[in-house]
Amino acid sequence: MPPKVPNSMILGIGSAVPEKVLTNQDLEKIVDTSDEWIRTRTGIERRHIVDETTKNSELSAQAAKIALQNAGIQPEEIDVILVATVTGDATFPSTACYVQELIGAVNASAMDVQAACSGFLYNMTIADSLITAGKAKYILVIGTELLSRIVDWSDRSTCVLFGDGSGAAVLGPADDSGRGVIDTYMKSDGRLTHLLCMLGGGTSVPYQKAIDDGLNWIRMEGPEVFKAAVMAMGDAATKVLEKNNMTNEDIDLLISHQANIRIIKATAKRVNMPDEKVFVNVNEFGNTSAASIPIAISEAVDQGRLKKGDMLMLVAFGGGFTWGSALIKF
Repeated sequence: MPPKVPNSMILGIGSAVPEKVLTNQDLEKIVDTSDEWIRTRTGIERRHIVDETTKNSELSAQAAKIALQNAGIQPEEIDVILVATVTGDATFPSTACYVQELIGAVNASAMDVQAACSGFLYNMTIADSLITAGKAKYILVIGTELLSRIVDWSDRSTCVLFGDGSGAAVLGPADDSGRGVIDTYMKSDGRLTHLLCMLGGGTSVPYQKAIDDGLNWIRMEGPEVFKAAVMAMGDAATKVLEKNNMTNEDIDLLISHQANIRIIKATAKRVNMPDEKVFVNVNEFGNTSAASIPIAISEAVDQGRLKKGDMLMLVAFGGGFTWGSALIKF
């Protein structure tokens, strides 16, 4: 059975990252670590960090405006805004509502989806479903994080990993070119929530108690997360290929969540994807969680690595645990 005919497609992509760069050498002055240790274990060399005044919604709006311009779509034409983030402007309202105001998308509905690093793929699935069902025509999908705001800069096991950034895509009805979203896959396992989390600030651990108990920062069990990520992303990539009677040879480019170079390489190995078909920019941006994949797509387009008609595979894994994949004829 051939792959299904796409009902939605990416019309435009954009990204925005802070100007400030924090290098491994800079981190050597903050915590007991070294450039060699970080590069060897993570592949990260630099990460971009926001200043003290920038809001998540502001960086998101920058990426959104670029995506809209590239799509040739006016803000007033957007029907839905979906923002994936764990570092929103506020507990409520949603960051998507702040973005709506900033870009002037006055006719849209807006909401946040919290699936950590898998959030952009979750939102793409929702957007594709809404367009397929005829509930919306143009949807703005954003993945965005200011992880520097929830990192414990005294914890050398986590502070070296994360960066800030936003990525956005405009999805709309597919044309008759065959390009578009072929299929998506989502999964989660709530039994593993404790391995990657920030417990403070919710109703279980209110803000003041979180501060008193030191629970207002990202906490991660690295080795366990690594093993789960490799298994889950490999499984997600395999499932979406098998479901659509495709193999690794049908894929022109693999973009996986840019968490760690070892995870990226292990995931590619699970689906026998050669290095030349694997996009990597974790060295420049670190782990930007939900922003990771849209930033990478934008970079791949700018570098000529991803062109119209290419078969693109996306795969992600994040806290929850959540994971997913997507096949897109770009």
